[in-house]
Amino acid sequence: MTKHRLTGLVLFCAGLLLAGCGFRPLYASGPDGVGPADVLSGIYVEPIPERVGFQLRNQLLDRLNATGDNNGAYRLKISLREETEGVAIRSNASITRYNYTLFARYDLFQTGGTTPVKSGNVSALAAYNVATSPYATVVAEQDASERAAGDIAERLRVELAVFFSEMAPVAALN
Repeated sequence: MTKHRLTGLVLFCAGLLLAGCGFRPLYASGPDGVGPADVLSGIYVEPIPERVGFQLRNQLLDRLNATGDNNGAYRLKISLREETEGVAIRSNASITRYNYTLFARYDLFQTGGTTPVKSGNVSALAAYNVATSPYATVVAEQDASERAAGDIAERLRVELAVFFSEMAPVAALN
């Protein structure tokens, strides 16, 4: 048997195994043409206080492909907590590197509802160095908070997509 035929046979068998295990793409549309991406774009992300909250909300709107209008089927409420920890300390006790951790608690509500349909916690860590220039250090810290907000936005997008893909498509739009 040639190398190409063997490779083809292996790929064919792998395809059969995947088809038999119930695998389906995360963003696949259901029989009615509605998929998680359609539902995600209808989520209203409530404003989040502070600079990092503004960044997180904007990144979520981009990743969810949402318009930001308050007339979707769901609304997402997020509260944030930040933590900074010195991790590289010189012999003179000055800190040269920090770990910035952003913690997000989220609740997803149906519009008009008061009981969350999904809740959870997500966190992200980003590190930055202390520079000799105070301005450079502030910029590095802001960059770390923006990177952490991006990580949280991506994790929330995936968690919500999984949640909606496991729901019946009709229930996801009600």
